[in-house]
Amino acid sequence: MRTIQSPDAASAVSADRLRLAVVGAGPAGLTLALLAAQLLPQAQITLFDARPLNRDVSADPRTLALALGSVQLLQRLQAWDASVAQPILTVSVSQAPPNLRHPLFGPAEEPAVSLSAQEQGVSALGAVISYGQLVAPLQARWLARAALEPGRLSSRFGTPVQGLKALGDGVEVDAGIAEQFDLAVVAEGGIFAEQARKAIQHDYQQNAWVGTLTLANESPLGAAYERFTRHGPVAVLPLAPKAGERRAALVWCVPQAEDDAAGLTDAQRLAVLQSLLPDSVGRLQAIGSLKCFALGLNAERSLVDGRIVRIGNAAQTLHPVAGQGLNLGLRDAYALVDALRAGGPIEAALRGVEWQRAPDRWAMIAATDFLARTFAWRWPGLPIARGLALAALQAATPLKKALARQMMFGRR
Repeated sequence: MRTIQSPDAASAVSADRLRLAVVGAGPAGLTLALLAAQLLPQAQITLFDARPLNRDVSADPRTLALALGSVQLLQRLQAWDASVAQPILTVSVSQAPPNLRHPLFGPAEEPAVSLSAQEQGVSALGAVISYGQLVAPLQARWLARAALEPGRLSSRFGTPVQGLKALGDGVEVDAGIAEQFDLAVVAEGGIFAEQARKAIQHDYQQNAWVGTLTLANESPLGAAYERFTRHGPVAVLPLAPKAGERRAALVWCVPQAEDDAAGLTDAQRLAVLQSLLPDSVGRLQAIGSLKCFALGLNAERSLVDGRIVRIGNAAQTLHPVAGQGLNLGLRDAYALVDALRAGGPIEAALRGVEWQRAPDRWAMIAATDFLARTFAWRWPGLPIARGLALAALQAATPLKKALARQMMFGRR
């Protein structure tokens, strides 16, 4: 193995003239690479990914929920295909029975927090899109940009990065040939079960069953639901209609010790889910094949380690109870490029990113971790307490508005 060293390696490099390595061509890595190409016109950017360029990513059906701020960022990058995305118009977070009768719960006696785009004065609270339909336009946009500036922007698809080595004045990226960069950003996440364990970790002993539902035509369009049940949360996220049918993505979380979903028929799964979800979801008509994923928290204490920065799932893998993992990663990407754009020493920019991202990042880690752990507790009255909290939040308009802003744009 031979080493290629940057000609500027021995000298201090300002943040706007750096050699940048981006490891991972998923949504977070591609977004960061495009942002850097746009906002750091002097930077040399190399994108690495183990996936071959000729592999078609557009058909990947995994579902992603994007906040409004994330959608706006992708629109600015001209990498958002609105025709295949389903806007989220309303969000309902509710507690499944049994519930305590309480005046706060209202006539329906079922506690819920309801958010709507109309109340917030926006066209949508966010959008739901498949992984492939998000990554394909991002990748096409990056390749088109790189073709216009081949001396500055380059891609290494089909080239797995085997190691990163921190140097005093940069990072050595080993991808068969070791090259020195001023800064490396790791955006390769993966799923919890396959990740190396980070500094902060917790196995929730829960499974998430993920798939697609077909809904009756009377089901409201653009409605997202989060249902807290005794065993765990169930999320139903609206998908763009297909062949005239209304569809939704399903995330069904259950304890591993009580997980009987694998042994159920489709009809039985539909019956169980129908009993768990609120009536406003409408009739569930069909369910697609489900995939099972183990759930856990796996997070770094810091985004920054010398000249190595981790974003998205590479920095924090969260429980899907709030659906904010990718949104955190995109906000990480924007904050990093924005700090580098300000110029000055790289170290100063990275310190600024760490401080800026900490409140948003740790608030989301703490909130999702707390909620996920509560589903393992069997305390008497816990569902009632959770229901009372939802009802109180629904009644507190300023707090509900703050929650909506947090969901759309993160903590600012």
